[in-house]
Amino acid sequence: MANNLLIRNANVLDVVEGSYTQADIRIDDGMITEVGSSLGAAESAREIDAGGKFVLPGLIDAHVHVTAATADLGSLSSWSPSYVAFQAGRLMGDMLDRGFTTVRDASGADFGLHDAQAEGLVRGPRLFFCGKALSQTGGHGDSRARGTALFDSHQCCAGLGRIADGVDAVRAATRDELRKGAHHIKVMASGGVASPTDRIDSTQYSLDELHAIVEEAEAANRYVTAHAYTAKAINRSLEAGIRGIEHGNLLDDETVSLFRKHDAFLVPTLVTYWSLQEEGREFGLGQSNWEKVATVLDAGRRGLELAVRGGVNIVYGSDLLGGMQRHQAREFQIRAEVQPTIDVIRSATVTAAKLLQREGELGVVAPGAHGDLLILDADPVDDISILAESRIGTVVQAGRVVLEK
Repeated sequence: MANNLLIRNANVLDVVEGSYTQADIRIDDGMITEVGSSLGAAESAREIDAGGKFVLPGLIDAHVHVTAATADLGSLSSWSPSYVAFQAGRLMGDMLDRGFTTVRDASGADFGLHDAQAEGLVRGPRLFFCGKALSQTGGHGDSRARGTALFDSHQCCAGLGRIADGVDAVRAATRDELRKGAHHIKVMASGGVASPTDRIDSTQYSLDELHAIVEEAEAANRYVTAHAYTAKAINRSLEAGIRGIEHGNLLDDETVSLFRKHDAFLVPTLVTYWSLQEEGREFGLGQSNWEKVATVLDAGRRGLELAVRGGVNIVYGSDLLGGMQRHQAREFQIRAEVQPTIDVIRSATVTAAKLLQREGELGVVAPGAHGDLLILDADPVDDISILAESRIGTVVQAGRVVLEK
């Protein structure tokens, strides 16, 4: 069935210019075909009179884990794959109801969830996935406790990472994830909060291994994004040609210069540290992992301030786990304490689209873009809490009304 829609009398936000225009929006077969005055509708098109309400592009969250129905990530590999899929379907539906019409999964989701959403079997955001993140032995993607020897990275196991050591092994692992349709490659380039045996301040993978991963991704016209906290881990990743940095809490002035030099992207995830500190143990985070949170919590805001002053490409991300995923939109409020509101909105629309290599297709209300829109009763540029509290009247995805209050 064609997804034809005509929205009349809307205050349409141009996220690039940061200004509104009174206009109609015509969507044919799920794509925006016209934005202008007194537009006619296609046959069988539904019409909505926005009555001067505020319309902006569907939101993009560039760091989610749709399979992470628990904060105890090490337990995921023992769950039934079918049970994980049903959990992911629920989490994805909730994301769509918050106005996120597109998400980038930063490890865990696979081609099955992508295809199910694309075919309408799962209600949720358009899904960009990387498969499983690449980790060295004992790295952030190695969920084994010290007394566990075996690691099963079979695609039916729901863990977030796979282990590959050495240049030949990381080349093979990268090619394998690309073979399965990965839109990007994720690499664990430093220690993390949720992993049991590494330190936050560790660097992971040799430069030769990082270069090999980047080379394979670029050969497939894909890119690499890296989990990295410290300036040292971030800087060596950027120098190796990695395009995106997840978290980046402990960056420094040299890091900012490297981001600018390589036109790379930073995806802060400040809400996850707030949430882990408040609720992490309740949702399965172990005590030793919880104690790591304080190391990165305060640094995250300082890192964001430094990146904002330095003109870094900043993208919206949440990185929440388990029941904490309900706080996904709160990142808007946290960011707005540091960034101008319009820049926070850009981070979840046009800048995120650029990271996803979908400029002009996502994150804008313009001809040629997907018909993903939000209709709001109030101006989010004036009051970011409209988005942070998910006070959204209507969500349109690919020309279809998927939420209407």
